[in-house]
Amino acid sequence: MTSTVVVGGFFGDEGKGKIISYLAIKDNPKIVVRGGAGPNAGHTIRDGDKVYKVRMLPSGFLNKETKVMIGPGVVINPEVLKKEIQDFNVSGRSFIDKNCGIIENSHLTRDSKGELKEKIGSTGSGTGPANSDRAMRILKLAKDVDSLSSLITDVPFEINSALSANENLLIEGTQGTFLSLWHGTYPFVTSKDVTASGICADIGLGPTKVDEVIVVFKSYVTRVGTGPLENELSVEEAEKKGWSEFGTVTGRQRRAADFDFDLARRAIMLNGATQVSITKLDVIFSECTGKTSFDELSEDAKAFIKNIEKELNTPVTIIGTGPAVNDVIDRRT
Repeated sequence: MTSTVVVGGFFGDEGKGKIISYLAIKDNPKIVVRGGAGPNAGHTIRDGDKVYKVRMLPSGFLNKETKVMIGPGVVINPEVLKKEIQDFNVSGRSFIDKNCGIIENSHLTRDSKGELKEKIGSTGSGTGPANSDRAMRILKLAKDVDSLSSLITDVPFEINSALSANENLLIEGTQGTFLSLWHGTYPFVTSKDVTASGICADIGLGPTKVDEVIVVFKSYVTRVGTGPLENELSVEEAEKKGWSEFGTVTGRQRRAADFDFDLARRAIMLNGATQVSITKLDVIFSECTGKTSFDELSEDAKAFIKNIEKELNTPVTIIGTGPAVNDVIDRRT
């Protein structure tokens, strides 16, 4: 049995939600646990004719046998959390740690105006101000909120116990490597480290207990909000290529650029990646839409993947070929 960490390799929006949903069904983990900053990260999941836009819960909830948990390093908006538990029908198997921080109305107000909003394009979710208050040791925690008592468990103990019992564990990162407070394009970053090491610290998993680290890259690069983006395309160029996208949380148009091998190599290094996942191959190569076998890909698409493997010196094991959860080529042995 294994523990697998999934993190974003660029600036978020890489398609982690889809990959995590697929892995949750395919690998049947006992627990899917989320680290990261807070509800400023959105994951979109398509299951048949249903579309889920997730901000708080881990994306692995489609597996009805899997427990979904949020680690103590994450700040939580209780209203968003409770609504997702109800809307996604995951009552009874959703848990948070007692030390999760709590986003209050004051944090939302602080995040919706002022320098942070104007300078870096904050999402307005209250995540940054809440993490700031946590650093100052004045943030309220989940254990202080009566209405959350039924959801509280000892997340580090639960995930480590699952591994000791030879169960699979899936760890979900949020945002992307270059939005990390430590390793990203500061100051245009999120309020936490969101590399694999940071995500593991968020949930209470020691480094010797990580088996696999999958870094997810989209077939091209997108970025929401301000901050540097090398070789950025114009809006017209992005639309012509079919790369015009909008953020899950903010609804803002994503800026776009071609796949960046320099950024990708650094993401591999920073995260200690053992595997790579490439998503939205179908956007680059429309003839590959919905394919589930590497042999079915066009020669151009195969060459694209093989070149990434060569340049990054890391195997591309999971390839997204469409928006649905099962539009995946799984090359793991």
